Amino acid sequence: MKKDTVLILDFGAGSNQLTARRVRELGVYSEVMPAGTPAEKIAAANYKGSYSHR
Repeated sequence: MKKDTVLILDFGAGSNQLTARRVRELGVYSEVMPAGTPAEKIAAANYKGSYSHR
């Protein structure tokens, strides 16, 4: 069974890794990807949610 995953888009703000750690502390798997990640790659991964901070 694949875990539900939340995507965190990195626009260069220093808080992205902190956000990822806090989400993981809540028991939710998260991945950080650069803001320029192709939409097709994001859609294909079937994330349950996303977050970005500029």
